[in-house]
Amino acid sequence: MVALVSTVAFLGLEARSVEVQCQIAPGMPRFGIVGLPDKAVGESRDRVQAALSALGLALPPKRITINLSPADLPKEGSHYDLPIALALLAAMGVTDAEQLADYVAVGELSLDGRIAPSPGVLLAAMHAAGEEKGLICPASQGPEARWASGVAVLAAPDLTALLNHLKGTQVLAPPEPGEAAEPKHGPDLKQVKGQETAKRALEIAAAGGHNLLMNGPPGAGKSLLAACLPGILPPLTPEEALETSMVASVAGTLEGGAISRTRPFRAPHHSASMAALTGGGLRVKPGEVSLAHLGVLFLDELPEFQRAVLDSLRQPLEAGKVDVARANAHVTYPARVQLIAAMNPCRCGHLGDPALACSRAPRCAADYQAKISGPLLDRIDMHVDVDPVSAADLALPPAAEGSADVAARVAKARSRQLSRDTDARTNAELEGDDLERYASPDEPGRKLLMQAAEAMRLTARGYTRILRVARTIADLAGAEQVGRIHMAEALSYRRQPPRA
Repeated sequence: MVALVSTVAFLGLEARSVEVQCQIAPGMPRFGIVGLPDKAVGESRDRVQAALSALGLALPPKRITINLSPADLPKEGSHYDLPIALALLAAMGVTDAEQLADYVAVGELSLDGRIAPSPGVLLAAMHAAGEEKGLICPASQGPEARWASGVAVLAAPDLTALLNHLKGTQVLAPPEPGEAAEPKHGPDLKQVKGQETAKRALEIAAAGGHNLLMNGPPGAGKSLLAACLPGILPPLTPEEALETSMVASVAGTLEGGAISRTRPFRAPHHSASMAALTGGGLRVKPGEVSLAHLGVLFLDELPEFQRAVLDSLRQPLEAGKVDVARANAHVTYPARVQLIAAMNPCRCGHLGDPALACSRAPRCAADYQAKISGPLLDRIDMHVDVDPVSAADLALPPAAEGSADVAARVAKARSRQLSRDTDARTNAELEGDDLERYASPDEPGRKLLMQAAEAMRLTARGYTRILRVARTIADLAGAEQVGRIHMAEALSYRRQPPRA
């Protein structure tokens, strides 16, 4: 007899069907798992055997074979423990194999029979809903699974409770859906003293979803400005919240099944590796750029990152996704992020200050800034200098305008973009005919752009990004067409070419 239980394999944000087949046949006692398992799946033998022993069950002294089909699909992770145990119990006659055919099972087993959480339950639930099956998962992840509509969820704390439910001697209560947490806000812009130019740039970046680089000495407020950005961004739509939660589910960071409408804000340390930033590793996991999907990726001390690590962001920033290629798998994760970066003008951080500048200027600044490649800088829409704050500025009372006021203007500008574009894209995503249709300036603005393109030696990418920023500035002003004044402000945020 062969017992069958359905589960899933995760490839990026895609859940693929896997059939766990268990056969108990006469022969020398043996417990083997085949079907391209990784080490975590191979170790399921010991966890499953210990969990069954905790139930008072012993493996039959026969040849036990577990096949994970399709055999050519890599199997990774501990979530195969539960379906392997259920297939084995069905083959032993402890539970009904036909009853299990209506479910997809995922979960890690503890040695005492408890069902422990495992990453990817939300994706498994959505896959089960598409297959018109129920889902068996850990009790702690039942609220997460309930976000997938139309799926019956069996959230069991341990194998004993699950088997009793399947036999009808104990009924597991259906889990409640996780909470939809209210958007959280970080620091308020009222805390930022001075820096009116930088705050204006931050508002434009938030309204259009533009990438922004802040350049200034230590202590000028760059990190505080970046931390204020989530407070002025529009909350995630329900569809976007589910999409970001899917990434968090695969990464194993979705706690308590709670889905938040706050846009992600990720700030990795500059020692982060390429795999940590863009994804990868032995088991291909989403990196910081994917965990920040539909939110903000903040890179402080930008030149301190390894150059190869920074250059690995060039393709995700352009395409909005990360393709991680391995010998045995090709995985794609979403990566539509807004990049906010901060850097000092030189290594000592005080270039241009006669009292504090180092004796190696300007060579110090040239070497420091050269760590960032030109193609990466070209992908950053806006560049703004953040000047040092004086003691007189710090002594001033808090600004009258805070994050709530700026967020209201940002929301109006975003609504104009969404009503104008049927694909619900931000201005930072406009391209092709849509960019020409919505962002073409009037004649004075066009002349200014042509003059600046020649003087600043703009690339084609830089040219289109200036058009996008100018369109956002016009949206904030409530203007139907991009004018010269909007174009002039957009050009002021563009990086100047180095002098010969």
